[in-house]
Amino acid sequence: MTDLAARLRRLRGQAGIAVGAAATMAPAPRVPVDLARLLAVRRPASMRQRSGTLAPTGLGRELAPGLWLAEETTDWPPLPSCFDASFAKLCEPIDPEDLLFLDTETTGLAGGTGTRAFMIGVARWKGRQFVLSQLTITTLAGEAAMLEQLRAWVGPATVLGTYNGKSYDAPLLATRFRLAQQASPLQGLRHIDLLHPVRRRWRAQWPNCKLATAERQLLGVVREDDLPGAQAPAAWLRFLRAGDPVDLYRVLKHNAQDLRSLAGVLNHIIALPP
Repeated sequence: MTDLAARLRRLRGQAGIAVGAAATMAPAPRVPVDLARLLAVRRPASMRQRSGTLAPTGLGRELAPGLWLAEETTDWPPLPSCFDASFAKLCEPIDPEDLLFLDTETTGLAGGTGTRAFMIGVARWKGRQFVLSQLTITTLAGEAAMLEQLRAWVGPATVLGTYNGKSYDAPLLATRFRLAQQASPLQGLRHIDLLHPVRRRWRAQWPNCKLATAERQLLGVVREDDLPGAQAPAAWLRFLRAGDPVDLYRVLKHNAQDLRSLAGVLNHIIALPP
């Protein structure tokens, strides 16, 4: 009996070792992709603080929790005189100081209620200075404050200046205001969408009429180290998940150049003979 008991104990010990080894070698369970994404975005606050996402100083100053404002003043493009905007199907002369150039960077290019603007850039002439103001949200909760700030920049006399904004930026922002149960301040404003006069005049001569093509052909602007707009959503998500702001700063730079180019293309079109 003693030998049998000893043998049983040895067998149990060997089985335990085998089970432990099998447990060690077993592959870790796979985490569903969607859950992995949620876990990546919703990191503990301590991790966010260590990675620096609470203080992305390259985005300017914090206006409200999760909302940042970057501002810049330049001498270019120069302030034009009051101009005839019949090229944009507006009958009355336009005072350039009423212009508000607008460009958004969004979480996707398809539009719809699931797409939001994580960056809204505006620019206008104040005297002879060209002033750029760029809002960036670093949390989804910052969107309400961003929409309120945009509202503060818009008045009854505002004339919007965009590139494809009638089809994309303005409807997208109208949706965000509607989902926030607010009336859009952009509704009913005069609107100069520069894509349309550019197409009418140059579509037979250029390979395409993207803003990057227009700025290169008309202004001689060649961007260096530019992050394409299609990569902007990934840059913002990378910032939310890992706290890496490098590409988000490049999005800010890209957006600022879009705004300057909008005004530069407008000046070029104004100067063309009728």
